[in-house]
Amino acid sequence: MKLNRFYIIALAGVALTACNEMDKIQPAGSELTQAQLNKVYEALPQRAEATFSGMFSMMAEPYYTFGSQERPDDFGFITMAISNDAEGPDYHYPNSGYNWFSVCGAYTSRNADYANPYIRYATAYNSLKMVNDIIKSYEGREDDDAINHRAQCRAMRAFDYLSIAFAFQYKYVGHENEPCVPIVTEETTEFANNPRATVAEVYKLIIDDLNYAVDNLGLERSGKSRINKTVATGLRARANLAMEKWSDAAADAEAAIKLAAQEGLSAASIEDVSKPAFCDINEKNWIWGYDMTEAIANQAYATASSWISSFSANGYAAAVQVYACINNLLYNKISSSDVRKGWWVDENLHSPLLSKVSWDGVTGDAIATLAIDDIKTVFLPGTNVKFGIPSGVGSIKNDSDFPFMRVEELYLIKAEGQAKSNQEAEARNTLNDFVKTYRDPSYNAAMSPRSLADEIWFQRRIELWGEGFAMSDIMRLGKPVVRFHSGESSWLSEDYQYNIAPDDPVLLMHFCTSETNTNHAIINNPAFTVPQKYQNGGLRDGVTD
Repeated sequence: MKLNRFYIIALAGVALTACNEMDKIQPAGSELTQAQLNKVYEALPQRAEATFSGMFSMMAEPYYTFGSQERPDDFGFITMAISNDAEGPDYHYPNSGYNWFSVCGAYTSRNADYANPYIRYATAYNSLKMVNDIIKSYEGREDDDAINHRAQCRAMRAFDYLSIAFAFQYKYVGHENEPCVPIVTEETTEFANNPRATVAEVYKLIIDDLNYAVDNLGLERSGKSRINKTVATGLRARANLAMEKWSDAAADAEAAIKLAAQEGLSAASIEDVSKPAFCDINEKNWIWGYDMTEAIANQAYATASSWISSFSANGYAAAVQVYACINNLLYNKISSSDVRKGWWVDENLHSPLLSKVSWDGVTGDAIATLAIDDIKTVFLPGTNVKFGIPSGVGSIKNDSDFPFMRVEELYLIKAEGQAKSNQEAEARNTLNDFVKTYRDPSYNAAMSPRSLADEIWFQRRIELWGEGFAMSDIMRLGKPVVRFHSGESSWLSEDYQYNIAPDDPVLLMHFCTSETNTNHAIINNPAFTVPQKYQNGGLRDGVTD
């Protein structure tokens, strides 16, 4: 099916009008009674497994929040990942009538009546509701299945809160007693009067849940879309990093790397990432991810393939030139000897990765300039070729999976945890071993002009680009958002060329109107001013200086 340009323009208008439909779903409310749950699960035990499986399949289900195919930006945790990156300094879409994530580029994503922030909040709380219902259904049971499912659910609940907590309050240290987000567990009954918990309270729940998961899960699982001990340990490493428990973060990361190795998982080699990849859950470096089934992939536009891959013949990115692009501020800092330099085309639309694929018989850099009516437009400078598509370049299947955790992230967590717990020599060794072995044979951390902490952040920004970590890193590190330098050329649309100070209230998300209308105890974040073009042009972040 071809992508109709006029249909897209019409849909773009829905980005605002659909916000009026937000009262259809109440993110933090509604629950099944224990009696109802017991009746269901006692009568149909197989339904428990179906509900449990649904917890994972709904994570990036197209059109899940609004239930309407008129929202191609509505696909759960992948929408959250794209939004978090598009609000950051390194990832951007052109500011055109086809960019459904334009609110993130412009920071109007803080408007409580807009659909994008609603999707992000509802995704987490809809997941929390499902998780809590499942946990409640196993109440009083201590058999192996009940313990395993409860442990996976508690790890998922921790992931839900890790996915939103950073967006509603500044970094953990120094703001422990500040309001964050409401806590909803299987014990919650006061949905209409449930105030924001403190940052410390939210993270206590996260750590408690992950401790339970780590203690009660093994390595066995039916597939990498499920959670096991490796995933739970990796999530705890993330949580400890956010809480600045540096030695604990390093220890958990190291433990998760060893567990991953027992599963036969390891970092991707230079050869592995010398072609478009990061699209198949079976890749050896994926620990946890979303497994896009053929049935779900047929939904087309609300998928990772449509928005992140530049190679789909049935998606937004290629058809209307809304390619996911890197900011040249970061791109220009990547060494030419680093294989990751080829994850994006340069200003001449060249990438060595294009020599490994073909589209309709066209191979190499000619793919970048290939144009096919209603299917593919010419690449832009900085267009990513990092993310491939499992069914092949030019496929219409949109069957790309999406990574939630990779082995490479754990090496970078370990290095950061070591660096910030007075183990700088060990941190440099960890960083050197990872980058030299898997990305750039010429790398030497000691030669970096940056501080060790900023060098590790630099490596995270390159390695994890497009996977949803930009703003969580910005917030936990207390860094500014630096998208441009005054007087220098930029690949970003002019309207997105501005910088944001680390204490600017615009960095804090606002609770959507449907939530504040339903939960009367919510006090929203402070008023903000939308960033203005070219503001704070002299601001620097220590990485792209």
